Amino acid sequence: MNLGWGRVSRALGWPSGSLLDSRRCVVALSLLTLIMQVVVEANSWWSLAMNPLLIPEAYIIGAQPLCSQLVGLSQGQKKLCQLYQDHMQYIGEGAKTGIRECQYQFRHRRWNCSTVDNSSVFGRVMQIGSRETAFTYAISAAGVVNAVSRACREGELSSCGCSRAARPKDLPRDWLWGGCGDNLNYGYRFSKEFVDAREREKSYPKGTAESARLLMNLHNNEAGRRTVSDLAHVSCKCHGVSGSCSLKTCWLQLADFRKVGDALKEKYDSAASMKLNSRGKMVQMHSKFNPPTSHDLVYIDGSPDYCLLNHTTGSLGTVGRLCNKTSEGMDGCELMCCGRGYDQYKAQVVERCHCKFHWCCYVKCKRCTKTVDQFVCK
Repeated sequence: MNLGWGRVSRALGWPSGSLLDSRRCVVALSLLTLIMQVVVEANSWWSLAMNPLLIPEAYIIGAQPLCSQLVGLSQGQKKLCQLYQDHMQYIGEGAKTGIRECQYQFRHRRWNCSTVDNSSVFGRVMQIGSRETAFTYAISAAGVVNAVSRACREGELSSCGCSRAARPKDLPRDWLWGGCGDNLNYGYRFSKEFVDAREREKSYPKGTAESARLLMNLHNNEAGRRTVSDLAHVSCKCHGVSGSCSLKTCWLQLADFRKVGDALKEKYDSAASMKLNSRGKMVQMHSKFNPPTSHDLVYIDGSPDYCLLNHTTGSLGTVGRLCNKTSEGMDGCELMCCGRGYDQYKAQVVERCHCKFHWCCYVKCKRCTKTVDQFVCK
């Protein structure tokens, strides 16, 4: 990559071939650090979740914007984008679904899956191979499986349709198999091709920290996809006179994504700490535990301190976060505020109230305002 150092040196008046004094070295290193930070942070397909160009009309074959203009895609992902332009909207929806679920699952934690205002989406905190990074990769890959599988079923994609999954062996013989189910097989395969493309394009020497992180990312991507697959189930609809249910039609259906989030959150809590062995393979740090399967989450670095703002690690800190004064859990003021204490405020909250059911068939509510105490970390 040409970073234009020749122009920078001339602008700063650096003499050609001479040694820089210490002050200029500091300036040069600061500039390099800043530029490399921007380069690293601008590399994420997650930015499709926040891209305002993600509208169906933008991905009609031959239409603008071209895939090369989308921020955050690797070269392999750009090629897939060009081949499957109508898929890109649903990749963005899958990423957005994953981000929202991540924020729901960690809403009461010091790290709450906050997004930052750049194309990296989560900022520098994702450069650390922590449990939180493992969960983020898994839930994002799962979101793409979910979105693409359902887009196939709804006829939104030109290269797939309803599920062609084989009839379950335990399905009663007189039940019909063949309703239009979620195309899990296609969604799984496309998510693997697209999401993993960035990692598979990289090549690092065995035994390096970079190779460990690559293996970690691929493992957690797969764990997210397998969680969606594991939770898919058979759904049936009754047919018959007066609801007699004398006949059933059944199909494959994905689970509600909240269940996927709940399952991955449990895997986060029991994630395995890993290291590279002498052969460049990931092995468990503590051999006394059962080794993780391809369905489990793994991580290679400890989590950073999320209590205070830290630009180096990307931690946003917990200053200003709401906490629960009466809770002894992670959402409680003692833990959330990391012992710094909290301030108490009066706040006006608007909520639905006095709801009544009207025939037929809707519920009508009034909007009431009440004053509540809120506690905010110092």
